[in-house]
Amino acid sequence: MNDVLSIKDLSVEFDTVRGSLKAVKDVTVHVGYGESVGIVGESGSGKSVLSRAAMGILLGRNVHRTGEVVFDGNDLSNLTPQALRAFWGTGMAMIFQDPMTALNPVRRIGAQISEALRIRLGMSKSDAMTKSAELLRLVRVPDAEATLKKFPFQLSGGMRQRVMIAIALACDPKLLFADEPTTALDVTIQAQILELLDDLRKSLNMSMVLVTHDLGVIAGHTDRVVVMYAGEVVESASTVDLFANMKMPYTEALFKSIPNLDTPTGTRLPTIEGRVPDPTQTQEGCLFASRCAYVQEKCHNEHPPLISDGNDHLYRCWFPIQVRSPK
Repeated sequence: MNDVLSIKDLSVEFDTVRGSLKAVKDVTVHVGYGESVGIVGESGSGKSVLSRAAMGILLGRNVHRTGEVVFDGNDLSNLTPQALRAFWGTGMAMIFQDPMTALNPVRRIGAQISEALRIRLGMSKSDAMTKSAELLRLVRVPDAEATLKKFPFQLSGGMRQRVMIAIALACDPKLLFADEPTTALDVTIQAQILELLDDLRKSLNMSMVLVTHDLGVIAGHTDRVVVMYAGEVVESASTVDLFANMKMPYTEALFKSIPNLDTPTGTRLPTIEGRVPDPTQTQEGCLFASRCAYVQEKCHNEHPPLISDGNDHLYRCWFPIQVRSPK
């Protein structure tokens, strides 16, 4: 068994007043032991729903999940929420994108880190606080003992995110989901957080799923990339292959929106015109057709399957990118 996480044909739907909202559609993703996988897509692509569905933290009578989720050899597909909790923290953990809302504003940092250690690992209060300080030092928080006594509002955004990472790593998980871990942080702090996550993944021999809307974030920090659009996987390849040989026009559009150091100051960045299709409506053809620079008649009428180029590079496009001109 080479995969710590295997997701097969996973679909997630929500009951809404407008009808069934299809957030994730027949997605298959694999994460190997010690591997870092990036899941990329703009808002509404289904990437965050996918990660939460894999962990089993999407709860409620209006949520419907089908498909298979296997973690470390355990089939989680039909487990109850109570049974799933056995895997949270010790098996899988998540860093949420907004540490200010994820942290309890009226509890001290030490209490929030040590809680999982006492509940999940059965540590005494004093041992849990000692371990909490070690975790803060692990994530490079200066003066760890003093930080344990502080409240979240007394820390900067970057420090709060490091605290969230410490909480996620407290019980030594095998797989870490990082959901937009650099949101609302300035560029220099973003780089520090990404480098920290990369170093921790390697030193702890941990797998990681990095969820982001920015292709630039995953460059240099992932082994493979899965690109999602409107709830579907539209391209999947090794990070090196994806950047060198992208096939899907949507991936190309995301790539072109990344700021370039050579771009003159004041230059307007390219944008993807239009919007993601309404997930409560059924659409024929390619879901990206209305926004694609290379669209042809077939794209509007027939939905493209996810196919392989023969080298573990998957893409969903009738007319994959080659040397051609946009419309």
